[in-house]
Amino acid sequence: MATTMINVRMDVDTKKAMEDVCKELGMNMTTAFTIFAKKMARERRIPFEVSVDPFYSEENLAHIRRSLAQLDSGMGRAHDTIDDNE
Repeated sequence: MATTMINVRMDVDTKKAMEDVCKELGMNMTTAFTIFAKKMARERRIPFEVSVDPFYSEENLAHIRRSLAQLDSGMGRAHDTIDDNE
């Protein structure tokens, strides 16, 4: 089967993170993209849910930044995170 070259642009940190995960899975990025492409072609859809995580909304991130600034200035107190699985 003939192959073709595809160029993908992404930021350096994302590329490094993807390379690390691929390495842990015993594959390279080419294999990961090929798996994605074959699954997308077969299913005729993006093979995962694409949505916006509300945790990363600008409003929530601003609240987290304000809370961290208060902690850094000596106001409030730190606490452990709550894990629903416990």
